[in-house]
Amino acid sequence: MIRLENIYKKYTLAGETFNALDNVSLTVNKGDFMAIIGPSGSGKSTLMNVLGCLDQPSSGKYFLDGEEVEELSENKLAVIRNTKIGFIFQSFHLLPKLKAIDNVELPLIYRGMSSSERRQQAKEALEKVGLGDKLHHVPNQLSGGQQQRVAIARALAGIPPLLLADEPTGALDSKTSRDVMGLLQDLNEEGNTIVLITHDPNVAAQAKRVVRIQDGKLTEERVEAS
Repeated sequence: MIRLENIYKKYTLAGETFNALDNVSLTVNKGDFMAIIGPSGSGKSTLMNVLGCLDQPSSGKYFLDGEEVEELSENKLAVIRNTKIGFIFQSFHLLPKLKAIDNVELPLIYRGMSSSERRQQAKEALEKVGLGDKLHHVPNQLSGGQQQRVAIARALAGIPPLLLADEPTGALDSKTSRDVMGLLQDLNEEGNTIVLITHDPNVAAQAKRVVRIQDGKLTEERVEAS
């Protein structure tokens, strides 16, 4: 599904150039559940932005479902972000005045779906994450864990083949973190491909593959036999 070949991402600060990503090569297969772990400043957020087609590498090649991403127009990249990738963020990114079901519908609006079709897919996604009874609650009526489930439902609503989760448990207590990780494991068992960025080894340990990033370089630490 994903193939990175010799990816570099260079930044220049105060006249000095450094590699946020340093010759990164990585393959993610359909059905993988991969955790990318590293401390602050290691390059993991830069890698997530490249994987999510939110930023372009300075050099190297990125193939997503066989397409070379650097060759695509901005309009095509926007379509990929809307149809092929579901994003889950640490801070949920829910609109506070919208009900849960309306928050989940948001990315579907850009697909030209009918209102009834959007509503149905959003409802099914919320039911899938265990919030079928919270459709009409606004975020401040929900716990942190429930808000993250709404965010996961929003990522799932368009039925994307790939879920990118950036520190999805970072704002949650330990019990709620375990619940959210259990949900992601269930989604992976159902066929969703998941790439998760984390600084927490306990979170990373629950993935099938663990890759460490340090100073922009990747090393694979563990792969579970499938």
